[in-house]
Amino acid sequence: MTLMTPPPLDQQEDDEMLVPHNDLVDGPQPMEVAPAETASAVDAQSVDDPPSARFTWTIDSFSRLNSKKLYSDIFVVGGYKWRILIFPKGNNVDHLSMYLDVADSATLPYGWSRYAQFSLSVVNQIHQKYSIRKDTQHQFNARESDWGFTSFMPLGELYDPGRGYLVNDTCIVEADVAVRRVIDYWSHDSKKETGYVGLKNQGATCYMNSLLQTLYHIPYFRKAVYHMPTTENDMPSGSIPLALQSLFYKLQYSDTSVATKELTKSFGWDTYDSFMQHDVQELNRVLCEKLEDKMKGTVVEGTIQQLFEGHHMNYIECINVDYKSTRKESFYDLQLDVKGCRDVYASFDKYVEVERLEGDNKYHAEQHGLQDARKGVLFIDFPPVLQLQLKRFEYDFMRDTMVKINDRYEFPLQLDLDREDGKYLSPEADRSVRNLYMLHSVLVHSGGVHGGHYYAYIRPTLADQWFKFDDERVTKEDVKRALEEQYGGEEELPQTNPGFNNSPFKFTKYSNAYMLVYIRESDKEKIICNVDEKDIAEHLRIRLKKEQEEKEQKRKEKAEAHLYTIIKVARNEDLLEQIGKDIYFDLVDHDKVRSFRIQKQMPFNLFKEEVAKEYGIPVQFQRFWLWAKRQNHTYRPNRPLTPQEEAQSVGQLREVSNKANNAELKLFLEVEFGQDLRPIPPPEKTKEDILLFFKLYDPSKEELRFVGRLFVKGIGKPVEILTKLNKMAGFSSDQEIELYEEIKFEPNVMCEHIDKKLTFRASQLEDGDIICFQKCPQVGSGAQHRYPDVPSFLEYVHNRQVVRFRSLEKPKEDEFCLELSKLHNYDDVVERVAHHLGFDDPSKIRLTSHNCYSQQPKPQPIKYRGVDHLSDMLVHYNQTSDILYYEVLDIPLPELQGLKTLKVAFHHANKDEVVIHTIRLPKQSTVGDVINDLKTKVELSHPSAELRLLEVFYHKIYKIFPHNEKIENINDQYWTLRAEEIPEEEKNLVPNDRLIHVYHFMKDPAQNQVQNFGEPFFLVIHEGETLAEVKVRIQKKLQVPDEEFAKWKFAFLSLGRPEYLQDSDIVSSRFQRRDVYGAWEQYLGLEHSDNAPKRSFAANQNRHTFEKPVKIYN
Repeated sequence: MTLMTPPPLDQQEDDEMLVPHNDLVDGPQPMEVAPAETASAVDAQSVDDPPSARFTWTIDSFSRLNSKKLYSDIFVVGGYKWRILIFPKGNNVDHLSMYLDVADSATLPYGWSRYAQFSLSVVNQIHQKYSIRKDTQHQFNARESDWGFTSFMPLGELYDPGRGYLVNDTCIVEADVAVRRVIDYWSHDSKKETGYVGLKNQGATCYMNSLLQTLYHIPYFRKAVYHMPTTENDMPSGSIPLALQSLFYKLQYSDTSVATKELTKSFGWDTYDSFMQHDVQELNRVLCEKLEDKMKGTVVEGTIQQLFEGHHMNYIECINVDYKSTRKESFYDLQLDVKGCRDVYASFDKYVEVERLEGDNKYHAEQHGLQDARKGVLFIDFPPVLQLQLKRFEYDFMRDTMVKINDRYEFPLQLDLDREDGKYLSPEADRSVRNLYMLHSVLVHSGGVHGGHYYAYIRPTLADQWFKFDDERVTKEDVKRALEEQYGGEEELPQTNPGFNNSPFKFTKYSNAYMLVYIRESDKEKIICNVDEKDIAEHLRIRLKKEQEEKEQKRKEKAEAHLYTIIKVARNEDLLEQIGKDIYFDLVDHDKVRSFRIQKQMPFNLFKEEVAKEYGIPVQFQRFWLWAKRQNHTYRPNRPLTPQEEAQSVGQLREVSNKANNAELKLFLEVEFGQDLRPIPPPEKTKEDILLFFKLYDPSKEELRFVGRLFVKGIGKPVEILTKLNKMAGFSSDQEIELYEEIKFEPNVMCEHIDKKLTFRASQLEDGDIICFQKCPQVGSGAQHRYPDVPSFLEYVHNRQVVRFRSLEKPKEDEFCLELSKLHNYDDVVERVAHHLGFDDPSKIRLTSHNCYSQQPKPQPIKYRGVDHLSDMLVHYNQTSDILYYEVLDIPLPELQGLKTLKVAFHHANKDEVVIHTIRLPKQSTVGDVINDLKTKVELSHPSAELRLLEVFYHKIYKIFPHNEKIENINDQYWTLRAEEIPEEEKNLVPNDRLIHVYHFMKDPAQNQVQNFGEPFFLVIHEGETLAEVKVRIQKKLQVPDEEFAKWKFAFLSLGRPEYLQDSDIVSSRFQRRDVYGAWEQYLGLEHSDNAPKRSFAANQNRHTFEKPVKIYN
């Protein structure tokens, strides 16, 4: 899967997006897609060195060009014809627009495509170094036969004679083109070519596919997964072990690519999750943690640790006194710096680099006070399987965004971590273990920071042959492709056609390694072990073999489908069975009738013999009718087959009947029965004869059923068949009945009364029409029916909707169902819900619609009478749901809508407790009114205490609300509103006192980022006050025991970067700038572990994060 991404941030500001040129004078510009980072999934499917060339185009009298667009001469690269297309005055923009165009696209055969890397340049004829060049890559095809830059360079710069782009009114344009030959993706048989199969992409899951292939190709890991206990009663979609076993089994024994849906379902991921690109390292950790947990208490307990766990030692060693502090930590993978490192060894050197703690940054050693010290990390042991995460994505503080680092970074085939006398090892490391590693897999990311494509190069047995696993496709690759081409950096292509200037033809490589897996040579035999069928539980083998057989049968049927026709035969019995139960409109659901799979060349008369065997109806008594879709979207029997048609083959007949050209032939089998209920030959059918179908409606039972069919004469009248209809219905022969024609039901029901005295022809009745009839309502009988006649009943059926109601407090559980009508208005719906719940006042019922994509209630409830009909409540974009959420209010909804409801968390001044209060006030109220209302509900530390209202989000204080702020626009859904007493010391600030933010934090070593937690607070700091003095006040305020408090560290943080403070530091000196935008980003940080129990009211603080963290829910 390839995602389009924005331009890389390290490109110049004006690097406009490249697009296929759209020569539209009016209307919007074509969608802008990515520049050089549009890494297509094709980029490494090329073979051999690409043919490349440079074409130079000199354009005279440039400023006097009158045409909107201009093509260059044709030039040939890689056997293909190309040309440059320019818009001298811009393609509806104030920039020069320039594209590379496939010159002969109009005459190329259907389905053509070609892939090229190319750059376009405008040469600066005064200073060549100021030439403007932009490069990209593209898969050209009939839809996108040109590709390039709509905003190549500003016209103002181009036409400025002093700039050097136009000299003597001449412009020089260059194209460097490298054509890569692409192997046909679809005809490639991975199993046949390589012995391995790929994984299907669910959409944005290629990052997961590359990781799963890597783990699968660690045989020891695969064996352990097979040995996890599962049973035949487990379902793969609900069991991670079984889903992974199933996936690995299919990868091992299947001939075609394997789907991952069962596995992601077992993670508890919905489809929305699957379409979000997660962090591959995050997924790796979460998956391994989950498996580690599931392996506990089984024969394979500890496998994850045995394979992937290593240990390092963090140490701080004083220089002038004999004091050393050490801490042992485990790791499952290592994060290595790419920026500033030329290769893996340089990253390891940086990892163990010694940091000196001196000057302002001295270390506080127990009993020795502040000391100069050395701080660092050394490795106690490395795991048998070493996973290295390369930090290709980093946060750029200057640009305040994530950037991808495409720098060249080398990694060896053989990695020696004992080098230079074990410089990476701690004193306690076991030196008898030889830490020599062989490269097993290279996981690659192609694209930019906001998306792209992932794939993996793996050598499963550590032999010389490498394989590329790219979603469904596996190919053999050489070591150069797996190693050197994934180092990143720039690619220089050889010049075959030197033109105006001879500068090298370079491209930034957006495909590069981001994760490496090494296997220790001494553990090779243990890890690259043999895994065969005896390692797989018998129930798994049986289950998966059955799946494979079913799949093979389906495949075979699909492969032979062109030889067969499916004939679906509807009979009277089907109509009797279905009408009034499964269907009400038309005559039959063709998916539920008997279907025959018949060879196309079989004569239709032979097929009739099959039918005779199936139903016991001799051939001479069978008459088949073709169905036809009418203009009003109904589907009815249209005409009987002619003797000539019955003499044809089944295949020829299907083509006659079916304009849509699908593989099915739908027929109605007409069989007539005599007095003795034995079949008789069908009556002759003339143009005067009309075949009608009859349904009977009973208003007292609200029941519609099929009662039979009749041939009538076009000149006949309904009045002549009333006796027959009464007999069909079981009525007395003189029963008065009303007749209606069922005409259509989409988009609206059309059912019209039939005049019994008019002829059938005059009533426009024809073959296949449906007449519904019922007893005439008796005048004065007093019987009241909800739907007294056929039209009202069909209207009801068409609009009825069973709605599943859920309490808003339990949004995952259906509580009750009600049958309603889509035409019900707001009041009808709440009345029915109130009645079901036993409430007198429907206005206290509030409803909320369902979001079909997130499978959650929508954030905003439905306003009182805010929608016209039930159908409006159930619709979400283009989808319709059958779920509504309800809640019972304590006051009527119209009254509540005039009020603003806020949930406020009150923090008691002296007690460690938080109480949530619901404040309900008129919308025009102010924060001051909220505080006054709150004072009547909370316990204050003293009667004259003053309160304030704060906005807290992700454990930071973002705002103190002024008392006069209107509450109507305050949003308590995304952030927490906190009320607290204003401490006395804050009321009496002297001029140089500062009120600072204080937050708890810990450093996430994996992300190298700060994570805030706990309750943030304000603190007054006085001029000249040292950290030691501030610490005393913080400890007293938070009531932290001495032993725990001694472990805490204190830092000044600005924009997420901690500067650690010493006890002697003057705290106020760090908080000098008064009017910083976003004061919450400068704070005193308290670094310690998060031991507090999670409070429920903070649950909504992690809603609406920028990217959902990977969660595996099972």
